[in-house]
Amino acid sequence: MLSTVEMSRLTMAGSSNNLDEALRICADLGNVHIKPYSGDTDGITVGTPHPDADDISALLAKVRSVNSALKCSNKQGPVSSKNVKDAISGSFPEKVDSITEIIAKKSDAENEISKLSERVAILTTIAPLDLPVELMTEIASVDVYLGETSKAGKAAQVFGELSSRVEMHIAGNVIAVACQGKDGAEVQMALGELGAKSIQIPTGKGTPSKLLDQASKDINILERTVADCDSEMQSWTNANGRMLMAVQEHLERESEILTGHTLCATSAHAFALEAWLPTSEADAARSVLSKVSSHLSIEAFVDDHHGHGHDDDHHHHETEYPPIEYNNMAATKHASLLTNLVGRPKYGTLDPTSIIAFTFPIFYGLILGDAGYGLVIMLLALFLKSKIGHDPAGAVASRILMNMGIATFIVGVLTAEAFGFVIEKWDAFVWLYEPMYSGTKYALQDTVFIEWFGLSHTYLPFHRAGGALQDYILLSIYLGCAHLLLGFIIGFINVFKAHGIVAAFFEKGSWLLILIGGSAHILRFITDDSYGTFEGSIWSMMVIVGVLCLIIGLAVYEGFGWLGGMIMGPIETFGLLANTLSYLRIMAVGVAGVKIAEIGNEMGFHGMADAISSGDYLIAFALFFLWIGVQVFALALGLLSPSIHAIRLHFVEWMGKFHDGSGEEFQPLGGRPLHVEGH
Repeated sequence: MLSTVEMSRLTMAGSSNNLDEALRICADLGNVHIKPYSGDTDGITVGTPHPDADDISALLAKVRSVNSALKCSNKQGPVSSKNVKDAISGSFPEKVDSITEIIAKKSDAENEISKLSERVAILTTIAPLDLPVELMTEIASVDVYLGETSKAGKAAQVFGELSSRVEMHIAGNVIAVACQGKDGAEVQMALGELGAKSIQIPTGKGTPSKLLDQASKDINILERTVADCDSEMQSWTNANGRMLMAVQEHLERESEILTGHTLCATSAHAFALEAWLPTSEADAARSVLSKVSSHLSIEAFVDDHHGHGHDDDHHHHETEYPPIEYNNMAATKHASLLTNLVGRPKYGTLDPTSIIAFTFPIFYGLILGDAGYGLVIMLLALFLKSKIGHDPAGAVASRILMNMGIATFIVGVLTAEAFGFVIEKWDAFVWLYEPMYSGTKYALQDTVFIEWFGLSHTYLPFHRAGGALQDYILLSIYLGCAHLLLGFIIGFINVFKAHGIVAAFFEKGSWLLILIGGSAHILRFITDDSYGTFEGSIWSMMVIVGVLCLIIGLAVYEGFGWLGGMIMGPIETFGLLANTLSYLRIMAVGVAGVKIAEIGNEMGFHGMADAISSGDYLIAFALFFLWIGVQVFALALGLLSPSIHAIRLHFVEWMGKFHDGSGEEFQPLGGRPLHVEGH
């Protein structure tokens, strides 16, 4: 669950006559990630694609183009491989050609409409002049300039004596000036002084109003053409969209197989390839690939790189690690979308995906924490799933959104908040909150939660923007300390697995000492009046030892040198304090959201109720829309802002303590089937 799939290195060589079959077997296995051959060995070249690859690529390009235009989807499930192959060998390519022509026809019509719309705009502007267009374009000895300006009334003054040498017409904000070529420069300067925007004279014969009517008619004809094409495209999509998706997937698979030669090393009579595959599939791969190879080796990857000094860093970067295939259970697999945003974990390190699957929605819920908004988010997730749930990315997005909504709803129930209202004393919810209050009021009294952690509001409902605000602040800090502690523990395990216990202690153990000792020291200072700022205790000693170990870690294991370690060690310690305090955003953003909703309720809802009671129904109507507007704004802000802050706390504060993010995605030859079954 916290580790990725274990990989083995596959090395295979054989007769070049068997390369096509070997590549197809790799694709059929569905778990062979071929490493591209670099081509840097004398006498060994990169392979050339299969001759059929060009035909497949040409058809694939058409299919992709059609799919891009039609935005097809497949909600009915995969199509059998036999049916897909029959379609490709049958009439489906002709169907693709026919719809391609319709798409091109629509595109041409839309382009022509765009041009005509620009022409209509120009003709509409110059129509008040009522001058024949050919008069402005077909007299060789006369130059005509058109301009649009709000200072048209000052044209006579600006042109001055030049007016006697030109012919000028003004209609509204449009100026038309006809002149001899020798006066063209002066006319342009005068128009520039007026701030006139140049108008390109359209082509054609007749008055602008006549040409405008014709252009409008042409646009109407083209718009009908576009509508007809849209209708035909929709009908084609309904009839062939599912098959188009399956054909595209099949062709992409075939293209990878037929061009897979370029990933291999070849000579006149032999081929060789290197690949990665899951260790659990090694025996199955060996049994089938041995039939098409003269040499076959499958060995589990072992990272024999140990030591972490500066001198070893170059060797470390040259180590070739396997690609990363997630190994998460179904309940947490969706969180890989978030992990991918910062890169897959380095091979051999712990995978945080399963942890993020739980902590991200919890952080989000603690920030937004409103039962009403949580319910709306859950409904939004269901709507999203109904629209794009057939697509893997859509299904993952809706799943993440649903978890965010559930967490928000649960926290909202615990805080007795819904759409910014405190619902604890509402008659409809007394049955819930009376037992909740009486059952938790004295449950933690006289316990370590009060004595050690300074918490006083240890009962439910937890009014975070009211009486529980101080505890809300403390809980945010405690949550941050726990989250960072988990991050350093994961980092300690990663370094221990890669470089041993000594490197792990100085690199990550030092941070654990600083975090635990510093947190306990500050907590003791807050909760114990007799405890001084520089009090000597086991906690303050942990901080001192941690800083000394950090200096050694930076100097010896991170390559900073002793001077750099002594300078950077204490500075980095304050960075950890900043990381911890960053978790206060849980409280700050959460309270801000509560107050925004409260203000909206006070101005809108309560104002509306007062207006209704006094008979001012028009004002009540306006205040109702104000209230709805504030609620929509608060919900939109609640979707965006808590997400950003929850993601930041994970990606920056937490994952920065252990996550590498340099892992390469595992991409098996032929891809993974989604729309085609039975390859």
